[in-house]
Amino acid sequence: MQAAQYIGNKAFKIISTSPIAPNDDEVRINVGFVGICGTDMHIYHGVMDARVKPPHTIGHEISGTVAEIGKNVTGFMVGERVVVRPLDYCGDCPACHAGHSHVCHNLKFMGIDTPGAFQNSWTVKARTLHKLPANVDLKQGALIEPLSVACHDIRRARVKAGEHVVVLGGGPIGQLVALVAKSMGAEVLISEPNEHRRQFAAQYGIETINPITDDLTAFVKQWSNQKGADAVFEVSGVQQAVDAMVHVAAVRGRICMVAIHSQKPQVDLFQFFWKELELLGARVYEHADFEMAIDLVASGKVDLKPFISSVSELANIGDAFASMDNNPTGMKALVSCELV
Repeated sequence: MQAAQYIGNKAFKIISTSPIAPNDDEVRINVGFVGICGTDMHIYHGVMDARVKPPHTIGHEISGTVAEIGKNVTGFMVGERVVVRPLDYCGDCPACHAGHSHVCHNLKFMGIDTPGAFQNSWTVKARTLHKLPANVDLKQGALIEPLSVACHDIRRARVKAGEHVVVLGGGPIGQLVALVAKSMGAEVLISEPNEHRRQFAAQYGIETINPITDDLTAFVKQWSNQKGADAVFEVSGVQQAVDAMVHVAAVRGRICMVAIHSQKPQVDLFQFFWKELELLGARVYEHADFEMAIDLVASGKVDLKPFISSVSELANIGDAFASMDNNPTGMKALVSCELV
């Protein structure tokens, strides 16, 4: 079999290796498709080399087929199509004991801290697997992981039907957050300066605004009948969005911090006092979020197909990353890792 290793300096090499037989609690997967996410792009740019320690096989947005099962594994059969929730938790820290294993004190993120999915075969713990329904193909399956991020964000912010939701940032995760909120019956607005991303949202019937040329706060007041947004999602990671989030939020509005900020932003805490705002952190996902994401796709409530910008072969993974680098129009690039 083959695996792609990130070797640093925006470069990959393809190596020949052997499948890893599963331990008693593990399953070996024939990898179908793997998505390139924002974290993968950060790795590609070299900013995570100290954590990743190249050469290293990365990738965590994965779909595939069960190929081999450990002797203690139940509930899965060879040939079943699955996706992976790429979190390896310890099970014995305060967070795990409290039922929050997704933010385990000793969490290892598969595909970053441990070898990932950009290879023909990947052996993982069975507890990380979720089954795909028959009507969800492997390409859409590779996008269940980012959709699960959005589901977790929406659940954290307790979005309900009829509420006004503002998403600050129209990248892939922001678009998915908007779609999940819309599927729940919320009124949704994406604030995004990139015209291509606004057009992408428009095809789903989601309202958009350019915060550079238009007054976002004034628009939200008019759009929400002077109330403001019940829930605000900061997905952009820029100071301007942190400034805006407190002004577009309604009294007792909920602000969900989704973005990772490379520098500590300044936050107007007076607005939290004045409007009794609530700030919520949202990190990765839980088991229920994957099940919710799979159900949204299987039921047709969320269509992931338009998100697939390109599909490349594993041998061309370097070109796939290069094509996504600073691409203003692309949403999700997939890498086919299927054995040929």
